Amino acid sequence: MTTTRTVQQLHNLQGRNALITGGSRGLGLQMAHALGEAGARLLITSRKQAELDAAASELRSAGHTVDVLATDGRDDAQVLALVDHALATLGHIDILVNNSGATWGAPATEHPMDAWDKVMDLNARSVFLLSREVVKRSMQARNYGRIVNISSIAALGGTVGSMQAAAYHASKGAVATLTKALACEWGAHGITVNAILPGVFPSKMAKSLTEPGTLEHIEAMLPLRHVGDDEGLKGAVLLLASDAGKHITGVLLPVDGGAAAVVGA
Repeated sequence: MTTTRTVQQLHNLQGRNALITGGSRGLGLQMAHALGEAGARLLITSRKQAELDAAASELRSAGHTVDVLATDGRDDAQVLALVDHALATLGHIDILVNNSGATWGAPATEHPMDAWDKVMDLNARSVFLLSREVVKRSMQARNYGRIVNISSIAALGGTVGSMQAAAYHASKGAVATLTKALACEWGAHGITVNAILPGVFPSKMAKSLTEPGTLEHIEAMLPLRHVGDDEGLKGAVLLLASDAGKHITGVLLPVDGGAAAVVGA
C-alpha cells in the first residue's frame, strides 16, 4: 500500500541541493531563502563577490547551508566551470533556478547591438547552456530534477511609452518558449521545467519602475493594487522546486499582482 505524503512532506527539501544564479540580491536572494527554509543546501552565484559574501552571511544567519561562486553567465567557460564546482561541492544538483538577468533601456531604432548581445547572452543563452550541462551531468542519470527559469511578464508583449527594452522582452520570450521545449524533451527523465514570470518587484533592475509617481501609476493598473514584495515569489518557487509540483511541467506562471489578466495590459 502506497503511503500518501502530507503537504508538508511534499514541500520538504531536506537532502536536496539547489543551484541559484543571480542569488546574491533581489528576487534571487528571496528564492534562496525560500529553498533554504524548506531544507535545501544552497549554492548561489552572481558576478560580484562582495554581494555574494553579503548574501551568504545573511543566509547563514538565517540557518541555511550555503556555498558561493562568482560567475559571469555571459562567459561560456565560466558557466561550465560553475557546473564543475557545483558537482564537486554538492555531489549532485536536484534544483536549478535560472535567475540571472540584465536589461537595457533604449528605443529599438537606437538599440546598440553589443547591448543586445549582452542581454540575450545572459538572459537566454546562459539559461540554455547551464540547464543543458546540469541535466547532462547530473539530473538525467538520477532521473530527477527541478528546473525553474525566471522569465518575466515582459515575455508576453511589449510596452508603450518610455519603458522600451526590446532585447529584454525578446530574451524573456525566448526563456518562456525554451522552458516549454525543454519540458517536452526532459520529462521522460523525471525532470520538470517551468518558468515564473514576475511582474514588478522592488529591485535594482526595476528601480525606475518603483520610483514615486511611476509606482503609483503601475499599482493603480494592477488587480491587486500593489507590486511584489519580499515574500511574493517564495510560494511559487517552492511549489515548482519541490515534489508538491511533481506533475507540473512546461508551465509559465505569472506572479504579477494580476497584470497578465488585464485585457490590453
